[in-house]
Amino acid sequence: MNKEIFIKTQDKELIKTALSLGFKKFYHEKLPEFRDAVFMHESANADITIDGKNIVKKRITGAKDIEEIKKFCASGTNVVIVETTDWTVIPYENLIVEAHLLGSKVFALTRPQDIELLSTIMEKGVDGLVIEVESEKELEIVQKLKNRLETPRLVEAFVKSVDQCGLGERVCVDTVSILKPGEGLLVGNTADFLFLVHNENIETEYARARPFRINAGAVHSYFLKDSERTGYLCELHAGEKVLVVSPSSAREVSVGRVKIESRPLALIRAKAGEREGSVMVQWAETIRLVKPDGKPISVTELKSGDKVLVWLGEKVGRHFGAKVEEFILER
Repeated sequence: MNKEIFIKTQDKELIKTALSLGFKKFYHEKLPEFRDAVFMHESANADITIDGKNIVKKRITGAKDIEEIKKFCASGTNVVIVETTDWTVIPYENLIVEAHLLGSKVFALTRPQDIELLSTIMEKGVDGLVIEVESEKELEIVQKLKNRLETPRLVEAFVKSVDQCGLGERVCVDTVSILKPGEGLLVGNTADFLFLVHNENIETEYARARPFRINAGAVHSYFLKDSERTGYLCELHAGEKVLVVSPSSAREVSVGRVKIESRPLALIRAKAGEREGSVMVQWAETIRLVKPDGKPISVTELKSGDKVLVWLGEKVGRHFGAKVEEFILER
């Protein structure tokens, strides 16, 4: 969820807590004691002023208000902050599309319970969120939702070796979504070094495309659930959500089916900077990693020196997928 987020609260203690959780932007008059914060408000005493021209705030009660917002966008308004008591999806789908066509951004003034919906309207969702919170518990809910949908940062790694290693059980993750070119799961043998394994949306002479499927890797493998947690592929099941990642985006999709079958496997080792990692995947031309230019490359074509995209996490222990500060050595 790489969106601008402003926290709205009148409680200075909550602002202090939000800063400690990594939030930097607030809907409030400027408070000099919080030097690292950015404040947006109708008052002139703010870093970003809602001036009714470049930035407009509008409450929606009916269709006439949506038409008025479109007029603002057509006149050159950069950002429209929309407030409503009923986030009915269809009107906002239309509003987002038309605002974007006119070069404007749509921010939603909302409560924590609506974040997920607003982040996925028309797949991309609104451009920003002004989230009203009343407690530390609500702040933590916002942080968890932000972490779940945050786009992981991918880096280049050099392939060191590709070795076939006999039969083993691998996991096919069949989602309920049509996956796009470049999208896949982050998978690896260690929790801090994960490879972007591409989906099967490419048709070949011998196999039809399965654009809902990611043939992810061996049963023991870690996969990235969100920016904070990993899981084991063998534990996935229908109805669970997974984080599908591309070089420029991330989104949650639901799992429709998980298939575990015996297949020939290959071990791919790679190095990124001073870090090394590996992944074990099925040895077949339909299994692909992703190159730095976003294009997939079949594991059967990979060779030493090729570059692929990986995610590097913190070198910490994991307990039920969550980070734990303890000594751990995985290789």
